[in-house]
Amino acid sequence: MGNVVDALLDVTRKSIETFCEERLNNGMSAYEIIDELTAGLNAIGDGYKERYFDAELIVSGWNAKKALGILKPFLQGTRDKVEKKLGRVVIGTVKGDVHDIGKEIVSIMLTSGSFEVIDLGIDVDKERYASAVTATKADILALSALLTTTREYMAEVIEYCKGIGLGVKIMVGGRAVSAEYATAIGADAYAKDAIEAVRKAKALLGSSPHS
Repeated sequence: MGNVVDALLDVTRKSIETFCEERLNNGMSAYEIIDELTAGLNAIGDGYKERYFDAELIVSGWNAKKALGILKPFLQGTRDKVEKKLGRVVIGTVKGDVHDIGKEIVSIMLTSGSFEVIDLGIDVDKERYASAVTATKADILALSALLTTTREYMAEVIEYCKGIGLGVKIMVGGRAVSAEYATAIGADAYAKDAIEAVRKAKALLGSSPHS
């Protein structure tokens, strides 16, 4: 764990390149490397306010994004030639939350899993979610939250979408969310990580191609 945390906290942004390249050269898949990066980010998050502070979170975010850039071609691989998409997903971090690393990993994994992804970014309000779903005719709306103080907004988004008759499947995830919480707020699915997000998205749509 120390190795990945050290790479994520390197302010020069050089160690993360070596971290990814060494693992790729040793035969690790991009998915396995992302799992290790996620574990490192979680360790930093767990130590927030005690061992790590805002500066460390910012640096780890920079490095995680750089790592994703390095790994992205290996995630997509031979799937680049896939013409039919399984479905269309609108994704975003909920209003009040500006964390996007986990969401970006999920976006990349969904894209590599043959989904079309519309990423709304961070701090997204319910009206913008609904508008994007309507405009793109999305099949799935994916909500992310890292902070327990912002996860409550997920319930507001779900209630709003159902209130206006938006027929879209809603999947939630992020460090602040649990399967029990997802059920309590009426979400259609909960994903604990990016790998599961792809599996759950396929299950929600029955894996039928989307034109």
